[in-house]
Amino acid sequence: MTNNSPIVEVAKRVCPAVITIVVSKDLPKVEGFYMFPFGSDNFMMPKIKKGKKEMVKIGGGSGFIISPDGFVLTSRHVVEDPEADYTVIVEPTKKYPAKILATDPINDIAILKISDGNLPHLELGDSDQIVLGQDVVAVGNALGEFHDTVSAGIISGLSRFIQTTNSFTRQAERLRGLIQTDAAINPGNSGGPLVDIEGKVIGINTAMVMGAQNIGFAIPINYAKKDLEEVKKYGKIKFPFLGIKYIILTKEISEKNKLPVDYGALIVRETLGEGPVIKSSAAEKCGLKEFDIILEAKGEKITTDNPLSDILQKCKIGDEIELKVLRDKKEVSLKVVLEEKK
Repeated sequence: MTNNSPIVEVAKRVCPAVITIVVSKDLPKVEGFYMFPFGSDNFMMPKIKKGKKEMVKIGGGSGFIISPDGFVLTSRHVVEDPEADYTVIVEPTKKYPAKILATDPINDIAILKISDGNLPHLELGDSDQIVLGQDVVAVGNALGEFHDTVSAGIISGLSRFIQTTNSFTRQAERLRGLIQTDAAINPGNSGGPLVDIEGKVIGINTAMVMGAQNIGFAIPINYAKKDLEEVKKYGKIKFPFLGIKYIILTKEISEKNKLPVDYGALIVRETLGEGPVIKSSAAEKCGLKEFDIILEAKGEKITTDNPLSDILQKCKIGDEIELKVLRDKKEVSLKVVLEEKK
């Protein structure tokens, strides 16, 4: 019996280029476990062999090959541990060490490279042309166990933004402009492709909503195209950089701290002893100081829906932009020339 579903053809075309990324780390060797009494409870503790280490799998995710010579796209949070080793599995008998060429922390994108030729690869589509209700297919390594998991659905929403927690740093991160889909995206699918009915990649699977059904998100592939172009041209992704640490003000934060405004970016240090204005940065050169509140950048009001990072991402290195700043309850205007993030 022949199945004429277009999903079958998409799966045949896409699955060979979808890869598994295994994250491993050199950790102290565990020889067993012992019970440690504490109060009325007993806790199981590992027995560590002193001076001995072993390579241990600590995580994994998905990715996909985009060129015959081994360029790979995935999510940044899949490869964010700088001390870990990353192995790409194309087939059970084909494994490659992966080199991380660049990461984009704002858009949760990573570009990797494996050394080989004539690899199966996917064509990148145009995420600016997608529409609500369009058929899509998500492919990935679901739960880190089920390779080449294919799920079909539609585009349920466009230009979504979500707040996530970085599993490595435990800091809150904001992802913007996302594609929402009801195609099943599970842990382990992160970094896999979201493709259209022609098998062209329109997004990178990145997140799902826990406790909800059929709500998943993907990063538009056009974000990755820009990053890829810069990596091929400069060997890295170039970011316009201001050079401050800040929090976006809300009504609750402002009321609690008795601040005069409930919007803007408050320049404040994260830890004691570490200044929030980076030395020799564009921010220091233009005169920004701790406890300044940047109200507007480039004529745009800074809010939780329009944070400073989103405004700066639309700028280029070398752009001169105007900042409206509240300092000691007085508004001042500063001009800053954005520099490259080192």
